[in-house]
Amino acid sequence: MATSISATGFKGGLSSSFHGSWGTSIVGEAVVVPPSNVRVARPVRSQPMMKNVNEGKGLFAPIVVITRNIIGKKRFNQLRGKAIALHSQVITEFCKSIGADSKQRQGLIRLAKKNGERLGFLA
Repeated sequence: MATSISATGFKGGLSSSFHGSWGTSIVGEAVVVPPSNVRVARPVRSQPMMKNVNEGKGLFAPIVVITRNIIGKKRFNQLRGKAIALHSQVITEFCKSIGADSKQRQGLIRLAKKNGERLGFLA
């Protein structure tokens, strides 16, 4: 009893139904295949900036902007850093006096930052 194996079987050897090149499709249309040694560059992303979403808004924003323009950005940022550090120390001392734990203290410092943004101190 003879058995028949399909064209891709083992009896008649391995055969292929592929006729053409990698650059053509089944219909015969030309398909663009990029060379394997070409590298495609990633799009350039700009560095994320830590900006205040309320910049230029708030009750004190105009005063802050005018002061920054008068004394210069570097000196202004130094003064702002000192003021923020002093305010954080005041919050820490307050938390010590009422017996608040460190999580509550961190929450108060975050709240102070949000309020400063809304009022325009971080403009």
